[in-house]
Amino acid sequence: MKFKNLKISRQERVAKVVIDRPKKLNALNRKTIGELHEAFSALDDDPEIRAIVLRGSGPKAFVAGADIAEFASFGPAEGRELAASGQDLLFNFVEKMHTPVIAAVNGFALGGGLELAMACHIRIASHNARMGLPEVSLGVIPGYGGTQRLPELIGRGRALEMILSGAMIDAERALEFGLVNQVTALEDLENHCLQLAQKIAKNSPVAIGHAINAVNAGSRISNSGFQAEIAAFGTCFGTADFAEGTTAFLEKRKPDFPGK
Repeated sequence: MKFKNLKISRQERVAKVVIDRPKKLNALNRKTIGELHEAFSALDDDPEIRAIVLRGSGPKAFVAGADIAEFASFGPAEGRELAASGQDLLFNFVEKMHTPVIAAVNGFALGGGLELAMACHIRIASHNARMGLPEVSLGVIPGYGGTQRLPELIGRGRALEMILSGAMIDAERALEFGLVNQVTALEDLENHCLQLAQKIAKNSPVAIGHAINAVNAGSRISNSGFQAEIAAFGTCFGTADFAEGTTAFLEKRKPDFPGK
């Protein structure tokens, strides 16, 4: 498989997927989301692959968010379509895969980057990891499942604090909250994840697939919750706050929201 924005390699029964947009801090655009769907779909169907490690290229970022320049001019209908198609192609798809995906969270995992890590089955962070959902600073809300998965992982109160403040937390706080499974040194992150993936790969792939299905079936997340997020995400695209937030971001200044 050859991709513009991804690098794929194999080590025994483990695949490594690297998001390779370092100049954009590996930000997710539509093309990258499409490539990730294609790569994950092929790997999930490959009987030789028993586990997958996902990381961002370089030490600075796992994924620093969505590519804001791509959707700053969107209206409400385009915003709803952006969230719905992204959830379907990537975030919900990864969560339901039979092949376990380990997110190796190096550096920034913000917005869509943290949402992607949360959709993975296991998260291992390096000490330099910084995680957050800063969408409200742009006049919008998380649209790739963040309002649903974050409360399930860390609890409603902590999730609302992170979402409403837009603040980042470090790796140790993420571990304390249960947002990540383990924390390791940056130089050890990839090997640590690969060792865990190899351990998983020795077990029954049929049983693992059923275990993932069973855990997902017991989730408190409902389809109506995702639909509510998509609708609210799209609505934000028609507001003056969204116009100001995205313009300010692209102009590299602080926003002055007109408000209610």
